[in-house]
Amino acid sequence: MTADPFSLEGKRILVTGASSGIGRQVAISCAQMGAGVVISGRDEARLQETFGQLQGEKHLAVGADLTVAADRLHLAEAAGQVDGIAHCAGISTIVPFRMVSEKHMDELLDINFRAPVLLTQRMIAKKQVLSGGSIVFISSSAVHIGTPVTSMYAASKAALIPAARSLASEVGAKQQIRVNCITPGYTRTPMLDRLNEGGTSIEANYELAPLGIGEPVDVANAVLFFLSDASRWVTRTTFQVDGGLTSRISF
Repeated sequence: MTADPFSLEGKRILVTGASSGIGRQVAISCAQMGAGVVISGRDEARLQETFGQLQGEKHLAVGADLTVAADRLHLAEAAGQVDGIAHCAGISTIVPFRMVSEKHMDELLDINFRAPVLLTQRMIAKKQVLSGGSIVFISSSAVHIGTPVTSMYAASKAALIPAARSLASEVGAKQQIRVNCITPGYTRTPMLDRLNEGGTSIEANYELAPLGIGEPVDVANAVLFFLSDASRWVTRTTFQVDGGLTSRISF
């Protein structure tokens, strides 16, 4: 353990969804804390924008669509052995339950659940996550709330939580790998902006959180804790970072 348990000095961290929003900030924050960062995203131009903001050296940008098996394999091989993975890639769409289609369900499940799980499975199987490493899945506060028109999004994000808990049990004792989930609330990102377009607005919901809307750095700071040695005795947890949004809800 380093003198500063929150330091990521000497660690290699893979961050998916790093082309914007929470993923971009996680990548930037990891680099600021001394990590060598492997970043991935589908949008090559925006991914390079993130890469240009990374402090230090030993970073790598790998364009990949993680719903494509060949792209997942390419990313895993390029990343090599890592000390941590932050699964930040994801999409959110507003669709009333009565209008949900099989295509809509498949898209959400492919991106929000299958892609991070299958990438993790490959890297665990190939022993690419080092002993003492940490895997962090970004879920959503929507899994606790059940707000209107988000049923399939919430379902796709909720599936990560039991999967992560089971994985933590499998890789904990022998490999000392930690696995945790974070459920962010309303966070000021391009994804949130898109949800308020097209005549639909969820801005009134921001007031439900005592501390209001969050910034990407608020979520990134929580991710840093779980990636660092400061969380060496924390696994199988789901951590709420939502400004108190779900504090009045019993679950």
